[in-house]
Amino acid sequence: MQYKDYYGTLGVAREAEPADIKRAYRKLARKYHPDVSAEKDAEEHFKEVQEAYEVLKDTDKREAYNRLGRNWQQGEDFAPPPGWEAPAGGEPASDADFGDFFARIFGARPGQPPASDRGFQLRGQDRTLVVQITLVDSFTGAARALSLVTPELDSAGEVRSVRKTVNITLPRGIIPGQRIRLAGQGGSGFNGGPAGDLFLEVEFEPHPLFHAEGRDIYLDLPLTPWEAALGARIVVPTLGGKVEMNIPPGVQSGKKLRLAGRGLPGKQVGDQYIVIGIFVPAAQTDEQQALYREMAALMPVNPRAAVGV
Repeated sequence: MQYKDYYGTLGVAREAEPADIKRAYRKLARKYHPDVSAEKDAEEHFKEVQEAYEVLKDTDKREAYNRLGRNWQQGEDFAPPPGWEAPAGGEPASDADFGDFFARIFGARPGQPPASDRGFQLRGQDRTLVVQITLVDSFTGAARALSLVTPELDSAGEVRSVRKTVNITLPRGIIPGQRIRLAGQGGSGFNGGPAGDLFLEVEFEPHPLFHAEGRDIYLDLPLTPWEAALGARIVVPTLGGKVEMNIPPGVQSGKKLRLAGRGLPGKQVGDQYIVIGIFVPAAQTDEQQALYREMAALMPVNPRAAVGV
């Protein structure tokens, strides 16, 4: 039979104190717990750690284990205890039989949670989920029902995927970089331990008109040349509805005009900025072309003078 080095599994010396063994077990249990770990073959490692601790934490079991394995360094195989010979006509004992042997003398199957340590609990893993919301959701606040698929441990200790629906409330003015905490909606706890929390990280969905920078809202707004030159009173969309604003005469493309308090709500309310662009109508008729030539004659200007041409 192949010897199982329980001391090596837990990473402790053969003369380790019980407190050191328990401390090593808890550290590895947290590392390899299937509901928490991202390690490869975590579930198998977790069972090995449990089996090793079941033996080494108990004085009598540890003594029996030490006695059985006292000559294991001489090779990978070691001699089983007296009476462990295969029955007449039977097969030689296997590694599985080795586990059965310990189950018989120790009263527990390897890989099961230690009987005297059933009170040991692990809190479930906190999870983070990115959710996309609209600018309007942030501006007004909203209630949402989210469908989630999360891994959980069943009663047999197996990991399975569970779909559940959680209801959330989006507070007014929430912006990217902020999180919503849903207590107890994260990973399930181990051995009756409390569930972890679910954190929702917010992102904004693209909007056809607006984009956000912090709590400020930006809107690209085209003007005709005469609106930009003469000034105008125009209607502008905002997240809270349409408003009127004055365009000052002579406004240039790229100019930002501010609508105070029209951004996202919060302790410091954001503003809405109107970014001006000039829309030049095409001269499609002779009369329209003549009008442009007349404008060029009446208002000679070199818009490229600033760049030296």
